Amino acid sequence: MVLRFPMLHLEPHPDGAILPVRAQPGARRNEIRGVQDGILKVCVTQSPEKGKANKALVEVLSKALGLKKSQIELIAGQTSHQKRFLVRNIEVQELAQRVQKATETK
Repeated sequence: MVLRFPMLHLEPHPDGAILPVRAQPGARRNEIRGVQDGILKVCVTQSPEKGKANKALVEVLSKALGLKKSQIELIAGQTSHQKRFLVRNIEVQELAQRVQKATETK
């Protein structure tokens, strides 16, 4: 079952929620750009080599959503722009609220 909160496709998971992300490595700054086609667009300055951009994505998500880095795990899309993160110990509704708050402050 996929739950849709302001156009963001979040999926419940036994350990938390699945957050779809479209990564843009090599950007000018680290930031969440918003939701596009049901996916959270996140820009990072790191290049996509040796997992540097993936680490940067976790840092950006952690800061912007008020989560611990250890709560965020990349579960799909290690070498793709389309990624899926498991956010542990959080309900879908809570994650949706945090994403909405982070995207509204832009």
